[in-house]
Formats: sequence, structure tokens, C-alpha cells
Amino acid sequence: MSSPLQRRVRDWIAAPAYPWVTGGVVTAGAVAELIVIPAGVTTTIGVLVSAASLMWRRSFPPVAVLTVAAGLLGFAGDINLYVSIMVSGLTGCYCLGRRRVLHPALTVAGGALGALCVNLVHINTWSRMELPVPALWEKGSLSLFAESFLLTVVVFGAVMMGDAVRSREETRTERHLAHARMIAMERQQAAEAERAAIARELHDIVSHSVSMIAVQAESATYTTPGLTSEARDGFQQIAATARSSMAELRRLLGVLRTPQGDAALTAPQPTLDHLAELVEQHRAVGGAAELRITGERVTLPAAWELSAYRITQEALTNARKHAPGARTVVEVDYGAGRLLTLRVRDDGPGCGVGSGRDDGSGPGTGHGLTGMRERAALVGGRLSAGAGPDGGFLVEAELPWGNG
Repeated sequence: MSSPLQRRVRDWIAAPAYPWVTGGVVTAGAVAELIVIPAGVTTTIGVLVSAASLMWRRSFPPVAVLTVAAGLLGFAGDINLYVSIMVSGLTGCYCLGRRRVLHPALTVAGGALGALCVNLVHINTWSRMELPVPALWEKGSLSLFAESFLLTVVVFGAVMMGDAVRSREETRTERHLAHARMIAMERQQAAEAERAAIARELHDIVSHSVSMIAVQAESATYTTPGLTSEARDGFQQIAATARSSMAELRRLLGVLRTPQGDAALTAPQPTLDHLAELVEQHRAVGGAAELRITGERVTLPAAWELSAYRITQEALTNARKHAPGARTVVEVDYGAGRLLTLRVRDDGPGCGVGSGRDDGSGPGTGHGLTGMRERAALVGGRLSAGAGPDGGFLVEAELPWGNG
């Protein structure tokens, strides 16, 4: 684990100002060196260009080629090796390997060729200075090329160091990506296992219970003597509702058991066209209900149709549960501006004490109201639930399904 000092150093190196600051420092050092040890025009230009170009090495990595070339030119123009040339040249070679401007082999080959050219220029300079320089192929002549050998080794080391850092960072990135993929896979497997467990519970408990209701209600119409026609119709309605619930449960189980949760449904999802049947089912179990539709029927996207149906279904269920015998009115307003408005109100006890309902703001908020709000929010709408203006309980949802 890295220390705080190491983290600070890494953060500073990664900062956008780092190449500008370091390049500026090297350039200032080069100017100071040239003042102390004056040089010719060629060397001066090479030293300054090599140092100043470091400031663009991160924003434009190919400029490192100019850095190294100018450094070699500055060294070739004078037998003195300036410290700033060494720093800028090594940094340029490192940048070429680190940013992979060229293949490392091509970079080293280019550096070796440049070093040989510098060495040949220096050999020519030594000859003009009347230094004891042996002729080529004579004994000891190979020692004249020690300079190019040393420069090649230095270039090779700097380029390989940059390439090694690059490889290490790529390995670290790949390791992090592999770790992230593994975590995502584990989460997906956990979610699939949880969905499978929920599906088993639904199948073993809820589905079994609902199927028993359907079978018993169906058989009661034939095995119970003396049933009136109203009672027989009531049993048949219970059986039909139970079978409909079984179909919904089968679709839900199919979704839960599919790895991606997108199983093809065997029956179409309910839409606003099924509201009349929903209200009729509410009446069949003893509730007084009325459906009012305002505006021209508009076919909405599937998600909006299903959300509107489920909100109405849950509101009617709450009315039966908390206000049995109350009169319920379902209003659907297609309106203008592509805004669907749903209102389900009853004349029951509202959200007062003992009613079993609340306005959705207190701690007694149940899963029904929360589910309806989530349904509305899913399509970008909003839902309010609470006491109606004339008493009773009112659920109102506004579901925008388009722009103006």
C-alpha cells in the first residue's frame, strides 16, 4: 500500500501543470548554463529547443522526437555536454517509450543512428583540433566510437524505462477492469439467485394458494346445493379473478426466472382498454364503481398504458380493503398537452383514524401507495394520495407522455 507521500507525488505528476513547470525549470537551467558557458549558434539553438519542447511533451507526445533531435544537435555543435541537454534528452527518450510514439525498436534505432552521427561530427572536430586521432581501421580506432556506444545505451535505457512504465500501467488497468468485471458478474449471479429464490417462493406459496381458490370457487358452484343464481355468479367471478391472477403470476415467474429479466410474455399486458373490465370486477365483488372517460382515447406507449392500469388497479384494491361498500369513481382524462390524468376517489372514511389509510406522508404509508408512486415516477409523472376535497380518499396521478 502506497504512503501518503507517494500518493502526493503521483497526483502532482498527473497534474496538467506538471510538464509546464518541469519544462520551464529545465529551460531556465539551460539559459543559465549558456550564460556561464557560452556556445555557438547551433549549440545554443539545440539546447534551448530541446529544453523548451519538454513543456508540450504530454499534450503533444510526438514533440519528444524534436526534443531528442535538438539535444543531439546541440551536443554535436560543441564538445561540451550541457546538463540541460542530458536532462531533456533522457526525458524525451522516456516520453517516446512511455507514450509509444514509435515502436521502441524504431526509437532505439533512430537514437543509435543519431548518436553515431554526433560521434562522427566529434571525430571530425578532434581532427581539426590536431588531437591524436587514429585513422579508421588502425589499432585503437574503435575507441573513437565509444561515445556513440554510450549514447545508444543511454537512449536504450530511457526508452525501455518508459515502455516498462507504460506496460505496468496497462497491466494495472487491465487488472482493475478484470476486477470490476468479476464484481459485476458476482452481483449479477447474486441477483439471478435472488430472483430464482423469489420465483420459487411465489410458485410454492402464492401460486398454490391462488390456484386452490380458483379450484374451490369453481367446484363450489357444482357441489353446493341450493345456490342462488347470484351466489353462483359470485363464485364464478371469484374463480375467474383467481385464474386471471394465475396468468399474471405465470408472467411474473417467467420474468424472474429469465437471466436478464426480459422473458417473452405469453399474453399481452393490460392497457387502458381493460379499465372497463377492471371496474366490472370491482362491482362483481360488491363495490359500487363508475368509470368516466374525458377526451379522445389516445394510444400511449406500452409503459404508460401498463403504469396507468396498475395504478388504477391498486387504487381500487385499496378502496375495497379500507372502504368496503363505498362508492368509487374512476376518472380518466386524456386532456391536452399529452398529459394523462387518473383520479380514483371514494366516499369512504378517507385517511382518518381507524380507516387503515393515510395521506402518504406519515410513517403508516403502505406498500400500495409507495408502489403507485414508483409506477408514476417510472414514466416521469407524479402521484398524490390523501383526503378528497369532498371527503373520502382520492388518488390522483398525472402521467406526461410527450412534449406539448
